[in-house]
Amino acid sequence: MKILIVEDEARIARRIERMARDYFGPQLSYLATADSLEQALHLLETKAPDLLLLDLNLNGQDGFDLLQSVVAGAFHTIVISAYTDKAITAFAHGVLDFVPKPFAEERLTQAFARLTTTVRKPEHELKFLAVRKQGHLVLIDVQHLRYIKGAGIYTELHLQNGKKVLHDKSLEKLEQLLPPSFARIHKSYIVSIAQAEKIIVQEGSSYQLQLHNGELLPIGRARYKELRSKLL
Repeated sequence: MKILIVEDEARIARRIERMARDYFGPQLSYLATADSLEQALHLLETKAPDLLLLDLNLNGQDGFDLLQSVVAGAFHTIVISAYTDKAITAFAHGVLDFVPKPFAEERLTQAFARLTTTVRKPEHELKFLAVRKQGHLVLIDVQHLRYIKGAGIYTELHLQNGKKVLHDKSLEKLEQLLPPSFARIHKSYIVSIAQAEKIIVQEGSSYQLQLHNGELLPIGRARYKELRSKLL
């Protein structure tokens, strides 16, 4: 586990660091802190973390500028900020959690625990996925997704217009962010339930999901019953 803390108040940065060390223990292999956007960007480019802990006010600099530039990255982001009016926007852009300041240790621990769960609060739904295209960030509305396919450490976003876009986050990380209107149907696929037409049962108890456009996707045996209940 590699963590970058972006926080301009040294006392709070030390507190977050202590909590991170206590929670992750020997799993933590790297921990760095930055107190400015410039330093944070340098560290992100030098050694990309697994988790970014981000304040939104850095000596007058807007941490949301950093969030918008890195939200397409392979890592998760937890915002720790007193600017609670930006929570909805932060969730819409794909942060894992938003911890309001001042915070108790229990609340930050809850945020850390979200790294290992796929349960997402429906009121905090992801609205966009940011992808890098020709050096620029493009926001893709999740309602335009047909399905997502795992591609190693990356994923392929298959859009309803037939286009395919590569995303830096893994399938597991996206599963933690996507709203309940998406379902993991296979080790390599997440699908928009709205795009599902019917389940096809084949010989040998194997299953496929037919989408409205006619595409067929494999269904893992362990995921068949849960998917069937969502389509009823």
